[in-house]
Amino acid sequence: MTHLGAEASAAVTLSKADFQSDQETRWCPGCGDYAVLSAVQQFMPELDIPPERIVFVTGIGCAGRFSYYMNTYGMHGIHGRGPALATGLATAREDLSIWVVTGDGDSLSIGGNHLIHALRRNVPLKILLMNNQIYGLTKGQASPTSELGKITKSTPFGVSDHPFNPVALALGAEATFVARTIDRDRHHLTEVLRAASRHQGAALVEIYQNCPVFNDGAFAALTEKDVKDANQIRLEPGQPIRFGIDGERGIARGGDGGLEIVDVASAGVQSLLVHDPRRTDAGVAFSLARLAEDPTAPTPIGIFRDVQRPVYGRTANASAPVSDEQLSELLLSGDTWTVA
Repeated sequence: MTHLGAEASAAVTLSKADFQSDQETRWCPGCGDYAVLSAVQQFMPELDIPPERIVFVTGIGCAGRFSYYMNTYGMHGIHGRGPALATGLATAREDLSIWVVTGDGDSLSIGGNHLIHALRRNVPLKILLMNNQIYGLTKGQASPTSELGKITKSTPFGVSDHPFNPVALALGAEATFVARTIDRDRHHLTEVLRAASRHQGAALVEIYQNCPVFNDGAFAALTEKDVKDANQIRLEPGQPIRFGIDGERGIARGGDGGLEIVDVASAGVQSLLVHDPRRTDAGVAFSLARLAEDPTAPTPIGIFRDVQRPVYGRTANASAPVSDEQLSELLLSGDTWTVA
């Protein structure tokens, strides 16, 4: 990432406090949003960018409050339009670091169209997608990531719509940076934020975020001390993909060309897939994203894809500025009419 504020940071050392607003933080007790907010505020000084050159854009939902709690510029937009608002800002102001904070309902329902196009265009945005598999702010309706059969206020007979997999969706949209992390793992969350901030184009980070009121324990298989080692598949660049309490399980290619979970002792370390997020073809990353139907089984976390592609709206890829004369000539060309 370009250090947009390097000249300012030489004189001023920033801290977490510089990114904390004076607004009282209001989420439900135990909400995962608190952990994510704290991690982001703690991480921000690493960017060496002063708060006035950072923007947080949010939509509607519990995640929408995020912009109030950051001592940066920010905008609380309408439902699902965070990526669209941020795209306009990124196009006009190359000197800003722009972050979008959204939820699974906000970004994948009414905002789905804006999200996929921001990703495919490779707009220089860092998008933090808080996925709690429920609508929290509106009190517990099924969201686009709610699992099949889930009983909610809007689905009393169980969810019948197949849920989105946010990582797979982003990869399908040809996003150049796609990652997944967990609200309760501060170290891993910060490492992923750090990698996303360095990426030159669009970065999508899905964050499994617990909603203690309407969907408590949705990610318990990945967060609880007695089971998380057996279910977290940590993706480490350049390393064979293995997991388990003693690394006894791993990911290998199956006979049909797909990916499967194997016993390392039986299959051998040499058979394991070596993770490469910089692989141009997103096919392997997509297969990893689809390895678990839901986060109650062994689930990959980490960086799935990190590749380079021309960045939308950046000077090197944009046309030369148009003069007033050229603009006037364009507007008056072809068929024109004078209205009395």
